Amino acid sequence: MLHFKFSDFEIECGTDEAGRGCLAGPVTAAAIILPEGFDLALLNDSKQLSEKTRNELKPLIENSSICFSVTHLEPGIIDEINILNASIKAMQECITKLNPVPNYIIVDGNRFKPVNSIPFSTIVKGDSKYMSIAAASVLAKTYRDEYMERIHEEFPMYNWKQNKGYPTQEHREAIRKYGTTKYHRMSFRLLPDQLELEFEQEEKFLDYSIKFIKPGKSTFE
Repeated sequence: MLHFKFSDFEIECGTDEAGRGCLAGPVTAAAIILPEGFDLALLNDSKQLSEKTRNELKPLIENSSICFSVTHLEPGIIDEINILNASIKAMQECITKLNPVPNYIIVDGNRFKPVNSIPFSTIVKGDSKYMSIAAASVLAKTYRDEYMERIHEEFPMYNWKQNKGYPTQEHREAIRKYGTTKYHRMSFRLLPDQLELEFEQEEKFLDYSIKFIKPGKSTFE
C-alpha cells in the first residue's frame, strides 16, 4: 500500500527518473505535487505496471495533480556530466518548474543534491512506497517511451519503439551493424564485448547550475 506523504510539510513533491540504464535516448525525470485525498487504485512503481496500465494512468495522474513537470536531458549532457549527475539534474530542473513551490522533496533512490535550499529525503524504492514518487515514475516512463517512439521513426533499424533504447541483444546487434547515432550515449559501453557499463563514474558529483524556468501547471521539454 502506498503512503500519501513522507513529511509533515504542507506541500510535498515526489520525483523520479526513467531511462538511466539505456544506451540511447534521454534520461527523463518527472516531479509532481498531489492533492490531499488523491487515490488511484492501480498506481504503483512504473516498473511493476504494464505499458497499457501506465498509459491509462498517465492522464489520470496529470488531471488529478496540483502540478507536475517533465524534463528530458539529452545524451550529450549525459556524456558530459555522467548519468548519475544527469539524472539528478533532470529531477532538479523538474522541481524548479513546479508551482506552487514545494516545501519538501522526496526522491526515489539514494542520491540527490539540494534545490534552492528545499529540504529533501532520498528513499530507496520510494516508487513502491509513496504516491507522489510512484506517480512521478509513471510520468517519467510514459513521456520517455513516447520520446523513443518518435525518434524510432528517424532510425527504425534500432527498434527503439520496442526496446526504448535499453541494451537488448537486438539493439546491440544494430549498433554493431549500423554504427551509432546522435541519440546514443557515447560514454557508455555500447557493444556486447563491452557489456559492463562504467557506473563507477557515478561516484563523481559535479557542480552545475540549474537554470530557473518559469513554473506552470504542467511543463515538459
